[in-house]
Amino acid sequence: MRQNSFLKLIAAVAIIVGVFFVFVKPLAFSIRQGLDLQGGTHVVLEAEDTPEATVNEDAMQRVVKIMEKRVNELGLTEPIIQRQGERRVIVELPGIKDPDKAIAVIGKTAMLEFKDEEGNTVMSGTDLKDAKEERDQQNRNLVSLEFSSEGAEKFAKLTSENVGKRIAILLDGEVLTAPNVQEPITGGKAVITGSRTLEEAHNLAILLRSGSLPVKVNIIETRTVGPTLGQDSKDKSEFAFVIGIGAVLLFMLLFYRLPGLIADVALMAYVIMLLFCLKMLDATLTLPGVAGIILSIGMAVDANVLIFEHFKEEFRKGKSLRLSMDAGFKRAFTTIFDSNITTIIAAAVLFFLGTGSIRGFAITLGLGTLLSMFTAITLTQFMLKNLIAANIFKSPSAYAADGFYIDAEEVGKHESN
Repeated sequence: MRQNSFLKLIAAVAIIVGVFFVFVKPLAFSIRQGLDLQGGTHVVLEAEDTPEATVNEDAMQRVVKIMEKRVNELGLTEPIIQRQGERRVIVELPGIKDPDKAIAVIGKTAMLEFKDEEGNTVMSGTDLKDAKEERDQQNRNLVSLEFSSEGAEKFAKLTSENVGKRIAILLDGEVLTAPNVQEPITGGKAVITGSRTLEEAHNLAILLRSGSLPVKVNIIETRTVGPTLGQDSKDKSEFAFVIGIGAVLLFMLLFYRLPGLIADVALMAYVIMLLFCLKMLDATLTLPGVAGIILSIGMAVDANVLIFEHFKEEFRKGKSLRLSMDAGFKRAFTTIFDSNITTIIAAAVLFFLGTGSIRGFAITLGLGTLLSMFTAITLTQFMLKNLIAANIFKSPSAYAADGFYIDAEEVGKHESN
């Protein structure tokens, strides 16, 4: 029995410690990072009523979808597009190298129009099927347009009626090109010339593919975090994480000895589970999120402190180690449950009423609280139970209950009771 308990304890400790040191760094660096950790651009857009279009819920939903399409086609890694209130959209572009160009793309209304020489709008961007950048045989940068079936019919009619005349192609009221029609074009395709670079043609193609915004949108805030500042924040976060978890591990070991060592091992399991859950949730880690993790680490051992203090109290009353442990967990459970529930409620309020990084803090805090309760009630209890059953350490001082000693015969007598 003792040998079996000892083997269970060693196996549990070895697995947790091994998994921690092998996976903690890869997991931590695989989690998506926010602007404040890797640099990038934060843009706040606000929709505005115009005589042509009024801002409503449907219009804002379309704005978000179009923004998502534009940003994704820019090829940026891990962008974030989210609503804020009734009229605002927040766009975060981590790791972007040229924020001005990206802002120019995502902020354009992108109203495409085809006008005849009289200035009548005959076609719009809704008649497009696809747009892509390319170079012609003269190495000119251009955007190739492909119309829908209905658009192809309109374009064929437009060019047939305007042979020898110019057709103006406008974007947001600005003329992109005004070619002279030589003959009717019936293939459902056209090109826009005038792009100075292929990248400029690429950005124009993105706008045309994603479609025009249903309402006017203004950029009301732009904030850029440089990569150097982001790396500095990341380095400081890593240092704070190491110091925080190191201080907690040392505290538990010095004040609670063997139970503290068990709590430290359970804390390693807690950190791995928290990072894994954040990875599976595809969470974005920001500086407030890191603060939430560090705070939750302290809270993770808070439950163990309550358990161990009750454990020592019961042991000093003359109970055996096993009975003291059982009583310690039972007495501490209600307090642990109540305190954790209030923390989870606070995290839920922050998540549903907060925005951006505040919600990130709420997620890490709430998730960390749930996992800390799980590790304290299950892992710590399992390992401590097997440690006591192995009966290797008999002195109360090993369990931070100095001044009381029960020899092996007395332990066996109490255990049999």
